[in-house]
Amino acid sequence: MSKKNIPDNRGFVYSTDPNFSFDRQEEDQATLPPAQQKLRILLDKKQRAGKIVSLITGFIGTDADLQELGKKLKGICGSGGSAKDGEILVQGDHRDKVLQWLLKNGYTNSKKV
Repeated sequence: MSKKNIPDNRGFVYSTDPNFSFDRQEEDQATLPPAQQKLRILLDKKQRAGKIVSLITGFIGTDADLQELGKKLKGICGSGGSAKDGEILVQGDHRDKVLQWLLKNGYTNSKKV
């Protein structure tokens, strides 16, 4: 059976309530405009075998928009990384480059932590 046919029940396996019905909640929020995003840029090396990454947190929006922003930031820095769970990882210490690019492109509430 493919994963597409399996319903996403958020951990519910069985209920003894005969009137129980699983209500799906909308998870994807609308992406906030860049001026309203409160992004924080920090240096992190926890659970990464001592490797340093620039971590951008605080993004509110859809996963597709997060992936797009992550791709742009990785391209600006010329390094790899990932974007998932509302966080963008850029390999290496690129906090200054990321902050300059974000401020230049309208993310005015961004800060280096």
